[in-house]
Amino acid sequence: MRADRLLRVVRRTLMSVFGFQIALAIALSFVDSYRRRGKKPKPFPVTPPRTVEVGEGTLTTYTFGRDLYADMLEAINGAQKQILFETYIWKGDEVGEDFKSALIAAADRGVEVYCIYDGFANLVVSPAFKHFPPTLKVLRYPVWTPGLRFWRLRGYGRDHRKILVIDEEVGFVGGYNIGTPYATEWRDTHIRITGPGVWDLTRAFADFWNLNRRKRIGHSERPLLLEAAASTWEPRIRFSRNVPRLWMFPIRNMYLEAINRATRNIWMTHAYFIPDQDFVDTLKDASARGVDVRLLVPLKSNHIVADWISRGYFSQLLTAGVRIFRFKDAMVHAKTSTIDGNWSTVGTANVDRLSLQGNYEINVEVIDEGMAEVLEEIFLRDQSNCLELTSQEWEARDLHRKFTEFVLAPLRPLL
Repeated sequence: MRADRLLRVVRRTLMSVFGFQIALAIALSFVDSYRRRGKKPKPFPVTPPRTVEVGEGTLTTYTFGRDLYADMLEAINGAQKQILFETYIWKGDEVGEDFKSALIAAADRGVEVYCIYDGFANLVVSPAFKHFPPTLKVLRYPVWTPGLRFWRLRGYGRDHRKILVIDEEVGFVGGYNIGTPYATEWRDTHIRITGPGVWDLTRAFADFWNLNRRKRIGHSERPLLLEAAASTWEPRIRFSRNVPRLWMFPIRNMYLEAINRATRNIWMTHAYFIPDQDFVDTLKDASARGVDVRLLVPLKSNHIVADWISRGYFSQLLTAGVRIFRFKDAMVHAKTSTIDGNWSTVGTANVDRLSLQGNYEINVEVIDEGMAEVLEEIFLRDQSNCLELTSQEWEARDLHRKFTEFVLAPLRPLL
């Protein structure tokens, strides 16, 4: 009887603690949302689009949404055969309507148009906006993905990718979603690809489409999307894709391998930085062997709970000599890194559990000095708009902040 009573007490205590953590997270989110009402981000430094040649193709970097959207829409308007469009968020605002109209117009002139968007990420978007003509082949990735097999963990990943491929000749990939706020108010990074690397983006889209094209009972099946084999191969450009349904998560390993090889510098920009302890230890080891390790994150992101949870690693990193820069006045949403002046990555994956072990993600890995030089230039320009966090400042933070970080720390595995 005593054992049963003790077990009940322990169970109730754990449930109470977990309930308090969830309640605190919800409260912080509501308070933050209230404080943000009516506030607009301030201007931030922007690096103009830069193009570098890699093998038989080119890579162009974008750090301002308006520049990116203009080139994406121009590519869509010039499409002659096929458009593959995939996004996590597709807002029903002015920019969202521009893309929708351009895609419909392309389909009306005979272009094959395939669209994928994530149902959960767009729950707040008007149902009227999500009504598409039959000329568009649209895959809405379901809000509830496991179906009746709720125990199947590999069925829970969201489609967090952002891909556009035009006529298998030009591709776009990176952190930008589709929406008016992202055009001028967010600092993100996207790249435009030409040459052999475009085939990998085509295959990535086709693989996802074919894996998820079957509709529920009573609906017609979407067509199979076939892609031709690549005629040439560019060894300096590689794509890593997380595919939870197949239990494939190579992006985390891509990062760890590159960090372990670093001898000079590791400069990382991430919107949400909630790594596991092994990832943190890898960065600390790099700093200990003399590598210049810098981490650039938002001063305040659009997800305040993620901010609080990520701060739990700051003490370890600062003590190990890692420099932490916090981007001010606007949301930095980029997911980029560059190492030793020759390795770089741009993509959709954050360094958190959801991206590295949960969602469908895609990152391009580039082994090229020219690309690394561009990303270093972008990093330094972003750094000029940052506040550097010092160990003294961090250790002197208020007691209530330390308490909040401590209480929310157990939620890290969920994010």
